[in-house]
Amino acid sequence: MWTTNTILMGFYIVFAVLTVWGIAQAWISQSRTETIHPFKAFVHLLAFYLSYLLFPLFFFSIFAGWMEVFSLHQSIFSFLLSGLLIYARFIEPHMVKINHVKYQLSNPNKENNLASDHETKKPVKVALIADLHIGLFSGHERQLKIIVEKINQQQPDFVVVAGDWTYEPENKLADELAILKEIQAPVYSVNGNHDEQYPGPPIQALLKHALEVNDVMDIEGKIVEFDGFRLIGVGDLWAGKADMRYMPDLPQDKPWLILSHNPDTVDMVPKLPTRPLMLSGHTHGGQVELPWLTNYVMRKVSILGHKRGLYQHDHADVFVSVGTGMVGVPFRFRVPPMIDIIEIH
Repeated sequence: MWTTNTILMGFYIVFAVLTVWGIAQAWISQSRTETIHPFKAFVHLLAFYLSYLLFPLFFFSIFAGWMEVFSLHQSIFSFLLSGLLIYARFIEPHMVKINHVKYQLSNPNKENNLASDHETKKPVKVALIADLHIGLFSGHERQLKIIVEKINQQQPDFVVVAGDWTYEPENKLADELAILKEIQAPVYSVNGNHDEQYPGPPIQALLKHALEVNDVMDIEGKIVEFDGFRLIGVGDLWAGKADMRYMPDLPQDKPWLILSHNPDTVDMVPKLPTRPLMLSGHTHGGQVELPWLTNYVMRKVSILGHKRGLYQHDHADVFVSVGTGMVGVPFRFRVPPMIDIIEIH
């Protein structure tokens, strides 16, 4: 016969076993991580693995309320909080969405370059992803497989990755990125601040090798020619690599598509004959959308107030992706991972 005390003891044993398992997993994972802050990495991984305690807590809340171990208010609060955290930790981070955008690149005089639906010219379809943050929290096989499948379903002409590939990754990064070879389009990339030690470990050589063996082209400081425009890669702002003063000296017979991680880099674009579009990430769209708090945090992430979507500035427009990964906390809430499909006319 299952008594209340027996069931309670069962829950306590489950909590204890999961806690020991979480601590052990965090320690093992930290030992394989390329990091210069091992204790900080351990704490982050501890939060990641101990989040599995949310599942027994969810059911314990129901049982404790039913058996009056908790008061009704305590039980409801615990049930709702654990349910929300389970969603933010285990469900939303894998709900990769597709966002379709049309953009008129060729007309520099339009105040709003969002293309109208009656455009007849066949657009160039660009898939934009950013902030995969392969490492402590995200970018593992399940999510990467979903991202690659969804990109291929959209049949883009090419894919651009707006930096922050990593978040203190393990030394098997090349193997983790191997699935990118299945993308059925050219893939171009620039680094982000987490790839350049701002903050993060010195993993540039590890990342360079991982991208090279998996057919990803690093275009920082390089130009890629297309029929209707040129694509140029610009280095990370926080790493001090975002100098674009040379751009007016480049050929100007086509408009420019600029790939750079930090959207605030748009403030450094010089005046050009045609109005360029910059594709960026960095902000995660806030990652966890909460009233007031998220907007307060975002002011520290982007001085110019970028969060997600299209913004217009003096000399260029910038489109900001919310990305697919996570940093700081292993949660996404009301900001699901996004692949942006930009149709350039």
